[in-house]
Amino acid sequence: MAVDLGAVDSGAVYLGFDPGSAKCGLAVLRSSGEILAHEVVRSDGAIEQLRQWQQQYQATAIIMGDQTTSKAWVSRLEQGWPDAPPIQRVDERYSTLAARDRYWELYPPRGWRKLLPRGLRQPPRPVDDIAAIVLVERFLANSSPKN
Repeated sequence: MAVDLGAVDSGAVYLGFDPGSAKCGLAVLRSSGEILAHEVVRSDGAIEQLRQWQQQYQATAIIMGDQTTSKAWVSRLEQGWPDAPPIQRVDERYSTLAARDRYWELYPPRGWRKLLPRGLRQPPRPVDDIAAIVLVERFLANSSPKN
């Protein structure tokens, strides 16, 4: 269920969810952009991890992409977690490419990787959790009051 959350509350916390068929990227961010947690999990454990983080952080909403498996995942969330926070879907196009760049911002290259041009660097692990961060950041950027 998508909900119009209006302007972002400055103290709000959001659960980022980049769903997939085999693995999912999860993240927890404050509306300030502070990353509280992020992880790549198997798809069959995603809802349970989101529930645990919800108990810990009391998120305002779940922010997830609007492409590929999102419709099926919205249904799974609604059936498997009836009291879940509202789900807000955001444009997920190019989020994996953005996640690769964001990975190197969060974890600057060291050693020989520093010598590679940025476009040739591949993160040494899956970036689904970073994609979940990107999705929340997109939501926050589109929900902030415009001056």
